[in-house]
Amino acid sequence: MSNESMIARVLKSIFFKKAQGKASRYATNSAKMFELAKEVISKMQKVGFRENMSDFQTNVQLLIRMIRAYASGEYKGLPWKSILSIVAVLIYFVSPIDLIPDFLPVIGITDDVALIVWLVKTFGSDIQKFSEWEKRKKTINIG
Repeated sequence: MSNESMIARVLKSIFFKKAQGKASRYATNSAKMFELAKEVISKMQKVGFRENMSDFQTNVQLLIRMIRAYASGEYKGLPWKSILSIVAVLIYFVSPIDLIPDFLPVIGITDDVALIVWLVKTFGSDIQKFSEWEKRKKTINIG
C-alpha cells in the first residue's frame, strides 16, 4: 500500500473522525492539552523508535512543544485549523485502537507514522513559524 493511499484511508477512517471530534474539546482546554502531550511522550518511550526514525522523533517532539506553548498561552501564532489538525493527529497517535492497531508488532505504528509525516508536510509553514519563534525566544538579547 502506498503512503498516499495509507493517508487517504487514515483520514477517512472512523478512528480519525473520532479524533477530529475530540480535537476542539482538547484545544480549548489547557489541562487536556498538557495531558495529551504526556500521553504522546509516553507512547514514544513505549514504542522505542529506532535510530532511523530520528526525524520522526524530532517532529513529534516539536509538535509536543507546540501544543504545550499553545496551551500555556505562550505561543498564539497557530491558526485554529492548524491546532485542531495537530491535536486530532496526536489524539489518533496515542490511541491504541486505530486503522492499524498498535498491538501488531512493527506494522501497528505504520499509520501513526504516516499521519505525522502528512501533518508535518501539510502544516509545514505553521510548524516552521513556531520553530523560528522558539529559536528567537531562546536567544538572549544583550544590549
